[in-house]
Amino acid sequence: MSLADALVELQQLTERLRRDCPWDREQTARTIVPHTIEEAYEVADAANAGDDAKLLDELGDLLFQVYFLALLLEERGAGDLERAARLIHEKLVRRHPHVFGEVEADTAGRVRSNWEAIKRDQEGREGVFHDVPAALPALNEARKVQRRAAAVGFEYPDLAGAQADFDSELDELAEEVGRTGEPSPETEPDPAVFRELGYVLFAAVNVARRLNVDPELSLRAATARFRERVERAERLAADAGEDWRRLDLDDQDRYYDQAKESLR
Repeated sequence: MSLADALVELQQLTERLRRDCPWDREQTARTIVPHTIEEAYEVADAANAGDDAKLLDELGDLLFQVYFLALLLEERGAGDLERAARLIHEKLVRRHPHVFGEVEADTAGRVRSNWEAIKRDQEGREGVFHDVPAALPALNEARKVQRRAAAVGFEYPDLAGAQADFDSELDELAEEVGRTGEPSPETEPDPAVFRELGYVLFAAVNVARRLNVDPELSLRAATARFRERVERAERLAADAGEDWRRLDLDDQDRYYDQAKESLR
């Protein structure tokens, strides 16, 4: 089967599901988009894990989301999958003048700078922070906002500046926490602590951006590693005849260290 055949058959399947399946008939763009976001995260997780078989499977799920949303546009007479494909084709050609034109760009950084200039000068994007989706996860929103600022030259000249800013924000947070102390569980945070912690996170994202690290994926990976270690520590304690949840912190930490070593 050719690529064209496979894509046409998926379009036909999408149309039949929309016509014959009670669940699919009820869907709107607003009800489908949460599934689209979920599928995009599953693609990211598979790519981050280096699981090619899983990535292939999740790409199919995400592709179906594209087909379904395009079909909803077609029903409203607002476009279709062909139009979406032609629009992205035109956009990619326009934004790659170093490939399809005479512009020179021999580094990834130069390519990104050209993109921002094209968006501003040729596509009518206005303002520094044009088209930053409100629905982005907070870490990704911070990175995108920082990239927009960097595109007009408003950023630290090097990594050292970003790191120094991060250290400074940590100091300011420590100062506020020293003033207020640790709050009781399930109570409102001190407004100054809330504000300063936000600055710390924003500065951490800036360091991540300068290191070419996706903060969302990095945090997800760290969370997964922590979860795996705790679950392994719990099993190690059980193997020794102990309930890890009932141990004091020192003993829990001992099993946690064993878990880290066994997972290296």
